Amino acid sequence: MHDLIRTNDPVLISFVESLMRDAGIGCLVADSGMSILEGSVGVIPRRILVDEDSALQARRIVIDAGLENELRPWNERDERS
Repeated sequence: MHDLIRTNDPVLISFVESLMRDAGIGCLVADSGMSILEGSVGVIPRRILVDEDSALQARRIVIDAGLENELRPWNERDERS
């Protein structure tokens, strides 16, 4: 799975889910159940995950929607910089 976006913004999560659904790309919102552990204060970001085979297309869709600043780094080298 490719870690596409991490956010606490429920509107952004819903919008990205809608974009992926419209494009026929399956996505998973991980860590949404963590609010039980954190006391519903929204400290732990939710992760939007897509299949590695759909990652490039999903990233392009997010960029085309003007949300490129929300994307996680593409590879390990980018994550270290």
